[in-house]
Amino acid sequence: MKLMSALAAVVALGCAPLAGALAADPPKPTSPAKGPKTNFIDHSSRALIDEATAKKLMDDNIPDRVWKVYPAAQYVFVSQVEGGMTAAGICVVTARTMLMTITPAMKAPLFRPQKTTTAFDAQPGATGEQCKTLARDKLVEATKAIVTSLVKT
Repeated sequence: MKLMSALAAVVALGCAPLAGALAADPPKPTSPAKGPKTNFIDHSSRALIDEATAKKLMDDNIPDRVWKVYPAAQYVFVSQVEGGMTAAGICVVTARTMLMTITPAMKAPLFRPQKTTTAFDAQPGATGEQCKTLARDKLVEATKAIVTSLVKT
């Protein structure tokens, strides 16, 4: 009741815009929803895929529920894409994704993969760009395979 009479007094004084602002609920601060912390390492051939692209592809294809079961403080996903063009003009690509534990004492990955998936392919007559696209596709395939082996999708 007191608020209503205060608003009426403000309106009576000719401050209608101020009265509307007082009557409205204050805006709630919006913050972007943060997902779980992630942990990626890339050991790929830079001729096929750059580190930022490899990490983004893994991040896009590993759902949040994986990080709930395998927290980033204890696990790291490692990607490795290798290959290139043969003398016969065939693009050969191998992509591997591994889940490794982080040692508690050193806070570094221990090369004892908990899970490993590999995807490979060859494409005759491919250009350099087509070979890079094949490398990205195979990394996505390997990443999705490891996710499938870790959690229900």
